[in-house]
Amino acid sequence: MLEKNQPAPQFNSKNQDNEAVSLSDYLGKKNVVLYFYPKDDTPGCTIEANQFTQLAEEFAKADTVVIGVSKDSCASHGDFIKKFGLKLDLLADVDGELCESYGVWQEREKNGVKSMAILRSTFIIDKQGVLVEAAYGVNPEGHAQDVLTTVKGL
Repeated sequence: MLEKNQPAPQFNSKNQDNEAVSLSDYLGKKNVVLYFYPKDDTPGCTIEANQFTQLAEEFAKADTVVIGVSKDSCASHGDFIKKFGLKLDLLADVDGELCESYGVWQEREKNGVKSMAILRSTFIIDKQGVLVEAAYGVNPEGHAQDVLTTVKGL
């Protein structure tokens, strides 16, 4: 698992528009909130995405871009964004490489069955590419506001 004050792992992944997005795009320019979620258009993930969208202008004022990541496809992300009017990029980590590098692809147990899944997690990366926060197993309700509070303190 990653910890704060260490360099954030680099990434280069396709977004909902099939455009490449990488951490280096933002270095020296913006802080990055990189949040990982299990699946598009599911209850907790929708709450989290909607709350980040509601605060999009506040994040922009704080020189911060919010990027969501799941293993869903670019097309699935596009549909999710359209359905809820989301104002953020969603990266399609279909091969799981980004999830692995951030340590969010973990074993979980649900109803006695073990399987691998994305652990809902958020990473705040400053303009120098250093992790300011590495939060694993977050609760979607109210999380965006907590993240915004941290970002405003940078």
